[in-house]
Amino acid sequence: MAMKSVALFAASLTLGLSGSAGAQELRPESINDASVASIPSERPSSAAPRPEPAIVHLQVLLDRAGSSPGVIDGYYGENVTKAVAGFEAMQGLPADGKLDPQVIEKLSDGKPVIEPYVISEDDAKDLVESIPEDYAKQAEMEHLGYTSVAERLSERFHMDIDLLKALNPGSAFAVGGTVSVAIPGVAKEGKVKRIEARRRAGQVLAFAEDGSLLSVYPATIGSEESPSPSGTHKVKGVAREPTYVYNPKLNYQQGDNTEVLTLPKGPNGPVGSVWIDLTEPTYGIHGTPEPSLIDKAGSHGCIRLTNWDAEELAAMVKPGVIVEFTD
Repeated sequence: MAMKSVALFAASLTLGLSGSAGAQELRPESINDASVASIPSERPSSAAPRPEPAIVHLQVLLDRAGSSPGVIDGYYGENVTKAVAGFEAMQGLPADGKLDPQVIEKLSDGKPVIEPYVISEDDAKDLVESIPEDYAKQAEMEHLGYTSVAERLSERFHMDIDLLKALNPGSAFAVGGTVSVAIPGVAKEGKVKRIEARRRAGQVLAFAEDGSLLSVYPATIGSEESPSPSGTHKVKGVAREPTYVYNPKLNYQQGDNTEVLTLPKGPNGPVGSVWIDLTEPTYGIHGTPEPSLIDKAGSHGCIRLTNWDAEELAAMVKPGVIVEFTD
């Protein structure tokens, strides 16, 4: 695609995200004031052309409640419906995924979901110019870090990077600048006794020692070409900021790479910012460099979560935690 075409596409995307009608404008006040009660109880059959303020509001509330919608992007997608069902299950309600008045009442907290944030010097540290697709080239890098301040902030605040940029049109995301960001929930705390990975639903459920549901996450669980394991396994350990050993004989072949490669750590590595090792060799629960693709693109057999969801879950597990794969 020619550079001029790329520029025109980017401009049209920004305009489309910002919207023209008052009900669709993505401003902090329009999102904070948006009524979750205005959202249809069931997901529409066709996707909206642009992010909706009320959906952004709902996604933040679900995140705060411990039922992750994945990336906060303003779209009424499957991960929103699954998060509503997860919240219902946590509340002991029928888990039908429908946004009814009882669910809305239990979700609402009366607090702003979008607030200003001042970009710090730390936000601009350890950035890399780009991440090549070729693992051999990644293996030559020192760190698979964020490629921009905007990318770092989008992950910190659980946002889709396009939504972050649309909320802050014209921002250079420079140190000292103020931007509008989502304010998700603090990381869930507790001790997980059992994890259930539901393949068909594309969802991971974490249960406490007393059997109560602690948290729910949208997940990519294997693929047709590389299915996840079956049955019951256990957590073997947790590695934060892990390096990644690519072995085409044990895993899969990426591009023309036929040799074993060790890729450096970093949130943009193949397994993201954390690896929860399972007793089934070569399988684990891990993060991702592409959070917007959770449950939209297959994995190589592992359980893939957003980096922030994987980090939250990792803090609540210990070796011996049961991981059950179900259909």
